[in-house]
Amino acid sequence: MHEHIDLEQLTDVVRQNCHIADARHAANYTLCIYLLKMRELYRWEQGYALEQELSGEAVGEWVKQREEYWESLEAKDYSSIPVNGDWLDPFDQAAINQRLLPLGLVYSAGLGRNAAAHFFLGELEETRYQNGSEILISGREMARDLTSPPAMTRESSIFLRRESLRRLLWERVQEWRWDRTDGALGRALSRYDLEDNFDQGLEALVDSQLEVVLWHEVGEVMAGQSIEMPWHVLLLAIAGSRAELMARAVRDNLADVLSTLPNLLEDVRPERLHYYFATLSPMRKQLYPSLITGYQNWLDRGTLDPLIAAVEEGRDHWRLLIDDMIEQHKEQGDDCSKAVVALIDSRQL
Repeated sequence: MHEHIDLEQLTDVVRQNCHIADARHAANYTLCIYLLKMRELYRWEQGYALEQELSGEAVGEWVKQREEYWESLEAKDYSSIPVNGDWLDPFDQAAINQRLLPLGLVYSAGLGRNAAAHFFLGELEETRYQNGSEILISGREMARDLTSPPAMTRESSIFLRRESLRRLLWERVQEWRWDRTDGALGRALSRYDLEDNFDQGLEALVDSQLEVVLWHEVGEVMAGQSIEMPWHVLLLAIAGSRAELMARAVRDNLADVLSTLPNLLEDVRPERLHYYFATLSPMRKQLYPSLITGYQNWLDRGTLDPLIAAVEEGRDHWRLLIDDMIEQHKEQGDDCSKAVVALIDSRQL
């Protein structure tokens, strides 16, 4: 399948770019989150199963060695990607995928939170086309960074990473197993047979959430229409600040009222709705209290009307707020973080 490329060389170069990205951006995490992510990166690199107990001593030694290696990489630039004898810009994923997709491989590169670079190489599992977007679903991963986001959207291409999503969901299940709360997460996971048939239950959860993640990414494409360039300029201006976290929460809210929530509410499967609210970030809840009230109404009274009303009201609300944030940046330039925070704070829904 991969006879036209040197797969080992390709994988090594993408992994090296992942290492450089981690060297530059791993410090963005709090210590607790960093150590959890390092443990799971170790698990992936060593090929250990999700359920396998890890040696704390072995993980600690590996983390020490990896941090020493990162120190040697901080000044290095990202390498070009070798494909068919050519060396391509690592961020030109369209050109790279034009050559890799026919070989059953998929590559993605882009900037995430704090303007941190992400790189990924995996086996292509499925290609779909929906609403003008190309949807590339990967299976086994061959190169990944510390963050390893399960989904990314670049222009009209949506990348869904099944293996990364499975790891993320497994971590959520582990958290629930430790405290067994009866909140939204407990209500969601109780619908899956995780006690008696864990592997099958986890796969059912992955299949279900893959669709929900796709709905969100389709919403991201819809939310970005006509504003994509000024939006990215705004994000770069406020990168690493509280304003960036709040701006991304607003954009996520818009994506969800355009796509995720209408789909969840059209064909109501309680476990999906529960999981959505279980994983909604504190920032997004703070900005969108009417949505949380709508969910509580459904729990208490079984009616979806307040939730549907909050979604419908959100479409214009979040779109107009994003337009106003972009306008703030145009007026104030790169020193607009405080103004953006004040604007968002004043426009909760």
